Amino acid sequence: MMPGTLPASIEYYLDEQRALIDRELDRLLPPADAHPASIHRAMRHSVLAGGKRLRPLWCLEAGRLFEGDESVLMPVACALEMIHTYSLIHDDLPALDNDDWRRGQPTCHRAFGEATAILAGDALLTLAFELLAGPLPVPPHVQLAVIRSVARAIGTRDGMIGGQVVDLETTGKSADAPALHYIHSSKTGALICAAVCCGALLARAGDEDLARLAAYGQRVGLAFQIADDLLDVLGSRDAAGKTVGKDDEQHKATYPAVYGIEESQSIACRLVAEACQELEPYGPRADRLRQIARFLIERNH
Repeated sequence: MMPGTLPASIEYYLDEQRALIDRELDRLLPPADAHPASIHRAMRHSVLAGGKRLRPLWCLEAGRLFEGDESVLMPVACALEMIHTYSLIHDDLPALDNDDWRRGQPTCHRAFGEATAILAGDALLTLAFELLAGPLPVPPHVQLAVIRSVARAIGTRDGMIGGQVVDLETTGKSADAPALHYIHSSKTGALICAAVCCGALLARAGDEDLARLAAYGQRVGLAFQIADDLLDVLGSRDAAGKTVGKDDEQHKATYPAVYGIEESQSIACRLVAEACQELEPYGPRADRLRQIARFLIERNH
């Protein structure tokens, strides 16, 4: 879908970073036997099931671009992954997407029951904000900016919940291009953009740098969801780690449904190219952010 191939090192690098993030997530989550054990087992089941860990990685890499402190970036990165996992648990519920598989294993409600799954999602969201508001060696106004950025990204106004609502309301109906753009930019793109911006904020990036990183984040966030739409059409359950083909069955508003496969691939490639263009002032320092953006396209092969 995109000319050329990823450097061989990027796959190794992503695996290495996932391992670092997974270790920290394991440390930050309540132990499986901590009372009440049922909720903690459910939380750990969903968070530690694997996944690409791209949202925390985007936070880390954006911070590293400006020489941010790893000990400051990592708890925020992990909080973002907990928020993402909460959204997956709730998305999979019978009242929403009604999925049986996630990250290659039974969804939380299938493994622990619907009530526990709802509470596990709530608990992960709560724990995430506990981490975001915890003691961080940054000025209070920076920490507040991070908390506000994340809260807006997952809220109802151009955020994750707003996107999910419109996604539900358009399921089974004919969605136009503006509605599709809103769903994808809000439901998926907003949290990805916030992850990038939080990393830059924590590393004390300047206003111009923050604007560039936000533009990068907006484009890769939308490209990521388009790539996910394509994976639902072109991929397998083993590759995706979840049921594929459901978007078409449920008549979801997706880029392939509105634009077709080839045009969707072209749009995703253009967005990634535009995102990488925003990083030009940083030269080779931003290579990892470029490689991660291109990985979005390559993962559909």
